[in-house]
Amino acid sequence: MRCLLAAIFLLAGVANPATAGRKEDALQVLEKWTKAFTDSDVDGIVALYAPDALFLGTASKAVVTDSAPLRKYFETALAGRKRTARLDSSSVLVVSDSVVAVSGLDTLTAVRDGTVATSNGRVTFVIAKRGSDWKIVQFHRSPLPK
Repeated sequence: MRCLLAAIFLLAGVANPATAGRKEDALQVLEKWTKAFTDSDVDGIVALYAPDALFLGTASKAVVTDSAPLRKYFETALAGRKRTARLDSSSVLVVSDSVVAVSGLDTLTAVRDGTVATSNGRVTFVIAKRGSDWKIVQFHRSPLPK
C-alpha cells in the first residue's frame, strides 16, 4: 500500500511541472503585455493577441473580434499619455495542455499633463497555444465596482 501511495505522489510530482510549464508560458505572455502597455508599444500588444481573439476592454462598447479595431483601441488608449498596468492579484487555471485562464484585479495608471489618474479593475486573459506560440484569445477588463 505504501508503495502504491508513493507511486501516486511521484506521478503527481511529475505531472505538476508540466502544469507549471503551461502556467509559466501564460504568465510570460502577461509580462510581455504589461511591458508593451507600459512602453505604449501598440505593435507589441497587438502581436500578443490571436487574430480571432475576443476583446472587451474597459472602454469597449462592443466585443472586438478583429486585429484592426484592436489596434485602434490601443492606439487611442495609449496616445498622448504615460500608462502603466499592474496585476495586483490573480488566479491561474490551467484548462488544458493548450489553454490557460488568468483572472485577477489590476491597477492602471495614466499620466497626462502631469496629472495622475488610477483605475482599479477586474481582468481576465485566456491564453492559448497557437502553433508554437502562446497567444491571448480572450480578454476582458472592467472597472472595479465602488
